[in-house]
Amino acid sequence: MQRRAVLKYIGAWGASAAFLERDPLFGRPAAGSNLIAFNQAGYPQQGEKIATTQMEVRKDQSFQIISEETGHSVFDGRLTPSSTDAASGDAVALADFTPLTAPGKYRFVVQDVRSQPFQIGNDVYAHPLILCMRAFYGQRCGCAVDLGDGYRYPACHQADAFHPSSGRTGALPNHGGWHDAGDYGRYVVNSAITTGTLLWAWELYPRSVQELSLRIPESGGKLPDYLAEVRWNLQWMLSLQDLDGGVWHKQTSERFCGFVMPQNDKLTSFIIGTGESPYKSTCATAGLAAVMAIAARCYREYDEGFAAGCLAAAKRGFAWAVAHPDIDFVNPPGIATGAYSDAHCNDYILWAAAELWRTTGDRQYDQAFLHGQQALSLENAIVAPTWTNVAPLAYWTYVLGERKGDAAMRTRVLAQTRAAAQTLATRRRSSGYGNTLDASDYVWGSNSVAANHSLLLLIANRLQPNAQLLDAALGNLHYLLGRNCFGVCWVTHLGTNPYLHPHHRPSIADQLPAPWPGLLSGGPNATPADKVAQTLGKLPPMRMWLDDQMAPSLNEVAINWNAALVFLLAAANTLAR
Repeated sequence: MQRRAVLKYIGAWGASAAFLERDPLFGRPAAGSNLIAFNQAGYPQQGEKIATTQMEVRKDQSFQIISEETGHSVFDGRLTPSSTDAASGDAVALADFTPLTAPGKYRFVVQDVRSQPFQIGNDVYAHPLILCMRAFYGQRCGCAVDLGDGYRYPACHQADAFHPSSGRTGALPNHGGWHDAGDYGRYVVNSAITTGTLLWAWELYPRSVQELSLRIPESGGKLPDYLAEVRWNLQWMLSLQDLDGGVWHKQTSERFCGFVMPQNDKLTSFIIGTGESPYKSTCATAGLAAVMAIAARCYREYDEGFAAGCLAAAKRGFAWAVAHPDIDFVNPPGIATGAYSDAHCNDYILWAAAELWRTTGDRQYDQAFLHGQQALSLENAIVAPTWTNVAPLAYWTYVLGERKGDAAMRTRVLAQTRAAAQTLATRRRSSGYGNTLDASDYVWGSNSVAANHSLLLLIANRLQPNAQLLDAALGNLHYLLGRNCFGVCWVTHLGTNPYLHPHHRPSIADQLPAPWPGLLSGGPNATPADKVAQTLGKLPPMRMWLDDQMAPSLNEVAINWNAALVFLLAAANTLAR
């Protein structure tokens, strides 16, 4: 661990001696160390408030919460008896302080150990939402970016061209979009679920996002900042749609560049296709169709022309995907960047049909949805969405809209969503850190799995309100923002103990003392793919994480992960008001 990281962590832990006893690679705390893990962004005044402590708990062990302003105790409680948390292997005890609702700044005191301060207030998630949404501006491709405090770069990736695999030749200036992850590629499939998630947040939680001030180049224009940022990526996606309605899969260099700033990546940014006719791919095309159908709803109030163009693109894309339902993408020879390959695109076609039905009310899309779902098992499809499975988005949008679709289908979707959500809520009660993750969920991007579990829970609550589902959804937010076995906030620049070393090229190449702000780490991975992660050996799944920039399977960032967190934060902001 670099010196700046050590100093940062010593400053962050409540007792520096306890930190110094910890394994610098975030192993299990040594005997005698004390850790109080809590949501470092804070807690709304109403709602569940629970922290987790790793320490030997005596019978009837008490804890106190003291006011930073007065130094006096404002809440006395009892820790639960110690129990073993399966995901981390830790012996943990819980501190429930839900009855404390007065706004202010506080600290935990347990066995004479004081935690770092935390806030209670109904605005505690306002800053995290802006921070995580502004991170998309920090991922922009093709324009000058300036987040302030030295986080800037000039216009990048100006050398664009068709790759031979696209069926075209020559240059094509089509700057735009967001860099996908720790690399500088842009991929339509991942852009689809990312942009769809963000636009759903706009539709479902407008109070939280409509007035956001993101301080982007478009601020002050007719479009709200939130929609202006999303439009930056939508326009790039549209540029990859061919005249026949099909969509090229991605725009990347032939290989990943080194760890350089975006403007110093001089490799040609190619539009890459499948290598043989029809050159476009089904998942990318249907994904674009779904997202543009949503965009037609969201932008209609502000820009009718743009909304109409999005709807036309959605219809062309849907028609192409139906005519070419099984064109998978695999990297053609000479291409070594991410593939986002998915041999089964029927879930993408289903999503596009549902979104077009919700937007237009045209019966052909209703019938296409009802016909297409026959190839999918509804009982297995209602899970947390991922880029490899967007079927739940299809089913949910079918019942969320005002259209009166098939009544039997609506009943089945409601029942299965309720059952899936209840499974997560039940699982969460056995977690010492309050998340909904099963052992098998600790994969590459497990923090995104947690955020998307919350998306499922929030949709289930919207369809059939249930306070337990809301507590479970927000429990994952607490986990991501500090209530985990490392006591780390997995969002850069947030909380008292944020992680420091994302696998993210600008954060590595810019020579600044801290990473780029607002980025969600991928998080623990029980089966990491990085050589550096071999130092961990075999630990319980939540313990399989390192704050190391050279461990992408543990610490990469990605736009779809940030989008799920933005959705969760938008919901949390709305619920806190």
